[in-house]
Order: sequence, then C-alpha cells, then structure tokens
Amino acid sequence: MDHNKDLFDGMVLFCTVVAQESMSAAAKVLGHTPSHVSKEIARLETRLGTRLLNRTTRRLSLTESGRIYYENARRIVEDARAMQDRLHSLGDRPFGELRMSVPVVFAHGWLNQWLPEFLDRYPDVNLHLDISERHSDIIGEGIDLLVRIGTLPSSDLVARELLSTRGLTVASPSYLKRNGIPHHPTDLKDHDLIDFSFHGVNQSWAYAGQGGEVVTVPISPRIRCDDAHTEKVLALAGCGITRLPEISCQTELEAGTLVPILTAFENPPLGIHVIYASRENLPAKTRAMIDFLVEKIR
Repeated sequence: MDHNKDLFDGMVLFCTVVAQESMSAAAKVLGHTPSHVSKEIARLETRLGTRLLNRTTRRLSLTESGRIYYENARRIVEDARAMQDRLHSLGDRPFGELRMSVPVVFAHGWLNQWLPEFLDRYPDVNLHLDISERHSDIIGEGIDLLVRIGTLPSSDLVARELLSTRGLTVASPSYLKRNGIPHHPTDLKDHDLIDFSFHGVNQSWAYAGQGGEVVTVPISPRIRCDDAHTEKVLALAGCGITRLPEISCQTELEAGTLVPILTAFENPPLGIHVIYASRENLPAKTRAMIDFLVEKIR
C-alpha cells in the first residue's frame, strides 16, 4: 500500500467533508457513497490517533485537533492543486533545465552555431551541456538527451537517427608526401594510424570492396585517443592516417588540408542518433530539442 498516497487522499476527503459540512454532500462531490466517506474519515482518525470530527445526527463540527489538522491539510491540498494547475497551464510549453551530452565534433561542427536560435526560440529553457565523447549514463546522471555518432550498443533507450554519414579514411598531404599513398586497405600495415577507440580497443578496420567483399585489416595504431577532435588535429598535423565521419571534416576536405584515401573501398556508414530514455511523458523541453535538431539537420 502507498501510505503517502493514502494519507493525501485522506486529506482531500476530510477537507471536502469540512467544506461541504456534510458527509453525504461530500460523497456526492467525490463520487463515493456516504458510508465509504464515513469509513475513510474513521480510518484517518485511527491513523492520526485523534478524533477530528464531532458527529451528531444533524451536523458535524471540528474538534480542536480537527481544526488544526484542517488548517494545515487545506494548505497542502490547495498547494498541490495549484501545482497541478500550473503544470497543466504550461502544457506543451518547453521550460526548465535541459541536460544534453553531445560529441565534440557535433558540438563544434553544428550545435554551437544553432544554440543561439534555440535559446531565442525557447526563452524558458536553460541548457546544461556536456561536450565530450565519454559514455554517459542517461538515467543515472539525469541526462535528457544524448547525441552519438556511430554504432549504438544494445539498450532499452529510444534512439532516433538524425542522419547517416560516410566514414572516410583521411590523411594530410604532408603525411602522404612523406610516406606514400596506400592503394589497398592491406597497405595500412606500413603506415602510422590514428584510431578513435573510446569504447574499447579496436583490433581491425573493415572496408567493403567494389564487389561487395569485406576486407578486414588488423591494425596496430601509433596513436589511440578517445577524442575525435584531437584525432582530426593530429591527422592535420601529419601524424598519421585516421578515419573520420565525413560531416566532421568537410571543411578540411574542401580546403585540401585533409585528403580522402582508399576511396575505392567504403567505410561502414556512421549514424548520428539522438537518444532519450522513453517516448512516454516526454517533457516539452526534450521534445523541443529533438524537433529542433531534426529541423536543422534537414
């Protein structure tokens, strides 16, 4: 039994009886029988260990304990109803603190440019941003939304794909000039590799050939890191070959500071997902950000 709910229901029933000055009138208001109301008042008095009402055949009157209980219970019930009315009045209007965890490349590449528009559109929403590649506990940390790039682990969370991007193998022109251009994935064994491996150590890189065959290449990277931005910076500095989502290096590809290689072999596509705990009773602030991201991506 939920004793807190039982106690609150007893407060509501008692306050209604006092307001109506009659158990039968209170029963009509609450949709109960008079006998049910009478039994519930008796149960409430037993739980509190004191008589609240003096009963006669014609009228009810408050005892001294009943008067004290009524004054306090009435405030609690009124506050609860006011809070409920407040929440109902807010309806679908986004408000409150929105906690988000997003990857560095997504924040630097897109989100940072979009946030002023979101904040202007939803003035009652405050943002708490975790910009990192770490594996966040959405439930344990009270996070409203995650944005993640790549293959998602199996879970009970809801994941909505925002878009799918190509994975590219890239290097700087200076690195390729010094070390030569690999023409087949197996050539990578002779090169310095930079690997993103936050969720564990990758043992291989997989590629799809033109005939559909999968080419799996064992790797022994010179550099492993858990920050995609650092991964890109090191590649730009000529430290080695790496694999990046196309969306995270478009500017560098257009400028020629990174060059795509092994273009005859496809990297597995990378999905960008927004992740949240449940579709049920989704707060308006969370729904607003999901819809906003979908709108901006499109």
